[in-house]
Amino acid sequence: MQKKKTRLIRMSDIPTEQVQWLWYPYIPYGKVTIIQGDPGEGKTSFVLAIVALLTNGETLPEEDTANPPINVIYQSAEDGLADTIKPRLEQLGADCSRVLVIDEADKELTLCDERLEQAVQETGARLIVLDPLQAYLGDGVDMHRANEVRPVFKRLCAISERTGCAVILIGHMNKAQGLKSSYRGLGSIDFRAAARSVLLVGRLKSDPSVRVVAHDKSSLAPEGKSIAFSLDAENGFQWKGYCDTTVDEVLSGIGSVQTKTMQMETKLKELLKKPVSVEEVIKKAKELGISERTVSIAKKNLGAQSVKLGNQWYWQLSDSRM
Repeated sequence: MQKKKTRLIRMSDIPTEQVQWLWYPYIPYGKVTIIQGDPGEGKTSFVLAIVALLTNGETLPEEDTANPPINVIYQSAEDGLADTIKPRLEQLGADCSRVLVIDEADKELTLCDERLEQAVQETGARLIVLDPLQAYLGDGVDMHRANEVRPVFKRLCAISERTGCAVILIGHMNKAQGLKSSYRGLGSIDFRAAARSVLLVGRLKSDPSVRVVAHDKSSLAPEGKSIAFSLDAENGFQWKGYCDTTVDEVLSGIGSVQTKTMQMETKLKELLKKPVSVEEVIKKAKELGISERTVSIAKKNLGAQSVKLGNQWYWQLSDSRM
């Protein structure tokens, strides 16, 4: 019996494709991104804040241009949609008409469920979020066994590639201390191996209200700079901008965060004890090497008000912020 000839593909016959990005270099289209961290560190809040910007077509953190608003498929196995997810999206200003949920009442969703691809085709969604990833492995899949994780993940990656949709998996970390970030993800290391981008979310002991998103793995582009945000009961969610905090510092909780946005917030608190003209504010910012966009973010974070006195615009802080 004649052996079947092995099918070979010449690399020269494969058309070269450019990677498309939802958010360069953190979240690629057509690929899987993992966002992980310890419970309560702000992973879901970070993703919901990104969803709010995307559904409104607003500029993503530290980017200069915005893209048209997109539809997002958001599945949550831990938080209630009506009492947790929707209120948080509304608080962040998301366009909830663009956030879609696959009904799991009759059948629970899994990572390789055909309904994911169908939903993308029907809605034109450009992002799928599954939170947490461990809840969507499916019955009988041991998350610690590579031979069981790989085929499930492979099918999810194929769905992402076929549809061109970005996929975000939110994952918890294990309780082991002192290990490299590669081994802190809950379950098989094959999760990390299959993902094209991995982001780590954590907080530093120096200021528990400030959280940091550090780029822990990037297979398709140079790793991006860490980005800080704050999260507390008084001010809610606020973007704080780029910082120099490393993955190791996020894991250990040791270090400090200082960003241009935080620097500008401090300067505005000094300046705006009385109304100050917008021109004067921008002048001071330029002296500090701070962009007008960062100034606007700092103004929004502080809740500074714009008032017109005569023919000129001024900024001032409310009494509670002074």
